[in-house]
Amino acid sequence: MQPLLNVDTALADILADMKTLPAETVSLPEAHNRVIAEDIVSPIDLPPFDNSAMDGYAIHFEDSVDADRANPANLSVAMDILAGSAPEGRLELGQAARIMTGAPIPAGATAVIPVEDTDDDWSKGEDSPLPAEVRLYRSLSCGENIRRAGENIEAGATVMAAGAVIGPAEIGMLAGIGCPRVEVIRQPKVVILSSGDELVDIYDELTPGKIRDTNGYTLAGLVRGAGGIPIRLPIAKDTLESIRALYRRALEINPDLLISSAGVSVGAADLVKTVMNELGDIDFWRINMRPGKPLAYGTIQGVPFFGLPGNPVSTMVTFEVLVKPALAKIAGRPFKQQTVKAITAGPMKSDGRRSYNRVILSQEHGRIMARTTGIQSSGALMSMVKADGLAIIPEGITEAPAGSELNVILLRKPDW
Repeated sequence: MQPLLNVDTALADILADMKTLPAETVSLPEAHNRVIAEDIVSPIDLPPFDNSAMDGYAIHFEDSVDADRANPANLSVAMDILAGSAPEGRLELGQAARIMTGAPIPAGATAVIPVEDTDDDWSKGEDSPLPAEVRLYRSLSCGENIRRAGENIEAGATVMAAGAVIGPAEIGMLAGIGCPRVEVIRQPKVVILSSGDELVDIYDELTPGKIRDTNGYTLAGLVRGAGGIPIRLPIAKDTLESIRALYRRALEINPDLLISSAGVSVGAADLVKTVMNELGDIDFWRINMRPGKPLAYGTIQGVPFFGLPGNPVSTMVTFEVLVKPALAKIAGRPFKQQTVKAITAGPMKSDGRRSYNRVILSQEHGRIMARTTGIQSSGALMSMVKADGLAIIPEGITEAPAGSELNVILLRKPDW
């Protein structure tokens, strides 16, 4: 019998085969959560001009020296500058310009005093009458409350490097520099294949001997969460004709990745394996991991293919450990598995393979504690619903006693 393959070796072999997809151009609103395909350089300074960080008065900072409430500085008001306007003329010593937040700083001004540090009753906002004079009740330093041109980003500077994921802040920056369309890595199309006479869709009646196709829907959610576009096809029956038709239809979609579940274990029916081998170059691996030992991996007419084990938990764990990093590479996404170290609250068992035990995490007395979700059967999908993470028991260890420190792959962010 084929020896068990080390998890890390299997992953390295898989990643070596993966190629990042080419770029496509999308509009800025469509770019959220996409991966930048090339460095983006700002064509302008941002902000493009010196502007006020406060509602108040632009002044020469020297005019405020030693000013306080007992000894205010009196300045004549020479300008009224609204946001969106372009001030004309130069502000001279002894003069002030009423100015709104974001409005351009007039030539000559070197500071902005907030309105609350003056005698101006600005209760009516922009509609309040412009006073002839204003009193300053404190001194300012040079540049105070002025946002300088280019302090956010300078023209010619890199705003985002290739490989960065675009979030809301990045979209705001791209809008600020006037970037209406963005080159991003194309999202992978991932076709999800399900077959078996026992499977029915969620809309069908659950008759005796039948089960719902949970894996098809679970995989679709996992693919979408990893940045791919999941495409579920109808369930194939356990006949060569039906399975061949399913795989041929999948290939007609021109997918970037194919994922199936079940039909890859040692005792499985030969129908799926027969079709896999007819259409592609597939290896059947036995991975030294629990759950999820059987795995089919290779290509079908040049398209990367993963045949995952059929038990729901095995499907999810093998996706997390082996498929998710591969999908990230195809999508050009930076990938680093999020892990924490946790202390086991009770003993955890293994059969000697690298085990991924489902755990609930809590923070107690400055330490992260890991407690089992209960039954660890590979068919108990509820254990994944409850789980905050997967506690890793290394190869060769059959029990991690209470108090052991284990690495835990985070499945979701803790709420503590």
